[in-house]
Amino acid sequence: MTTFRISPAVADAFPDTLIAVVTATGLRGHEPWPATTTALEHLERQLADNTWAPADEADPRIEAWHTAYRSFGTNPRRIRPSVDALGRRMAKKGTLPRINPAVDSYNTVSVRHGLPAGAFDLDHVTGDVEIRHADGTETFTPLGEPDTVENPKPGEIIYTDTTGVLTRHWNHRDAHRTRVTENSTHVAFVLESLHHTRDGHLLKTAAVELQDLLTPHAAGSAVYYLSPEHPQVSV
Repeated sequence: MTTFRISPAVADAFPDTLIAVVTATGLRGHEPWPATTTALEHLERQLADNTWAPADEADPRIEAWHTAYRSFGTNPRRIRPSVDALGRRMAKKGTLPRINPAVDSYNTVSVRHGLPAGAFDLDHVTGDVEIRHADGTETFTPLGEPDTVENPKPGEIIYTDTTGVLTRHWNHRDAHRTRVTENSTHVAFVLESLHHTRDGHLLKTAAVELQDLLTPHAAGSAVYYLSPEHPQVSV
């Protein structure tokens, strides 16, 4: 099992945080996922019809992440939270990128609900996963850049395991090592909110939607929640 943990310092700094961890085992990423395709295309039609638009900087869900990024020294207009970058890309192009069914599923749910999302191939995670402030000595290899090694800035919030950093700037970018591909069979997806009291219902709805997209293509799935009151879950 893998334990996901919020460090005491992060819990203290962001006391209204709620993170859904959606796990799937026995994923079948090489078969068609028609419900994901339908959900993606529906969202794109809504954007084209002007009946829906991605959350932008004026939305309190995005603004909260900009404030959080600034608090740990990251300029959110240069290095954007994942949902902000994804929504801006969709608003500009009119479409979401097609990566693979599992990634397309969480991207769709993320942008629909204005919540950052990511995923880790648990077969490539070592030890436990902690959300904590970086000390600056950690190493990170960005997604799609297997020959690049970066060091997070001291104080930057990261996801990390015993080998290295899994995400930089909390949720800006994922690591290459734990990326989710069509071959990934054991995956943990995360959906995040900094304001549980305001947006917890959205997070829980999004987690159920994601689980519903995964379930037809998995041997099993489950949803867990991390918060300062419950800072550790084993999945």
